[in-house]
Amino acid sequence: MTGTEETPAPTPAAPGFRLAYVPGATPAKWVRIWHERLPDVPLTLVPVPADEVSDVLRRTDADAGLVRLPVDRTFFSAIPLYTETTVVVVPKDHVVAAVEQVTLADLAEEIVQHPLDDVLEWPEGQPPGQAAFERPATTADAVELVAAGVGLLIVPQSLARLHHRRDLTYRTVTDGPESSVALAWPEERTTDAVEDFIGIVRGRTVNSSRGRTKPADEKAGKRAPTKKAAGQGGKGGSGRPKTGGAGARKQGGKPQGAKQQGGKQQGGKRGKPRKRS
Repeated sequence: MTGTEETPAPTPAAPGFRLAYVPGATPAKWVRIWHERLPDVPLTLVPVPADEVSDVLRRTDADAGLVRLPVDRTFFSAIPLYTETTVVVVPKDHVVAAVEQVTLADLAEEIVQHPLDDVLEWPEGQPPGQAAFERPATTADAVELVAAGVGLLIVPQSLARLHHRRDLTYRTVTDGPESSVALAWPEERTTDAVEDFIGIVRGRTVNSSRGRTKPADEKAGKRAPTKKAAGQGGKGGSGRPKTGGAGARKQGGKPQGAKQQGGKQQGGKRGKPRKRS
């Protein structure tokens, strides 16, 4: 064989979807649904500190993100997903551990750590209780201080679970500020992939008219047969089975036409005889 063989061009990779998420956010359920509905579109998770996620989305290092509200609504679109319970993290032998819930007033005499990455919005920017000598850099550092017996820490429940330790526990703060988690993305970059993920977090089914994903048959260009088509008989027929034919046998094993005996029709229900005049 002469000449050089042409190398086929590589198939372009399917465009992926990058989802940023802040500490405490749990995207696992939605990611699982994504893989079930869009197995050919890779989804990449991008863990980002809460105070950096806006910059990550502005730089297009992610397509959308699970963020903590508030966000800049002049730049971002956002769909609130859920609001978390606020808890106080304490050592297991602390007096607060003996009750199910507390108020902010109950913590007024306690040292309350206030990390620089705190996600709760406090009145006047200061949590209740006595301020620590120095603010820890991160929530993880604040948890270490609580474990060492230096104060308490008020956080959303998901962060208390994220930084769980055997020597610590947490209790609900009934009147503390709450943190809401939302799906956010740059409004001007509402791509098809973003629309698909919006449909998933909103709980739309794959057949939803508002979603982009379509059932497998529709994707392949197949259509379900209409009632008219389903009832049609032979080639170019009118759709009605012939008397005594296969279509009639399907109805009950016998032709639907009446039997002929002696030139008279005997079939079906007999009517009353007429009166003779």
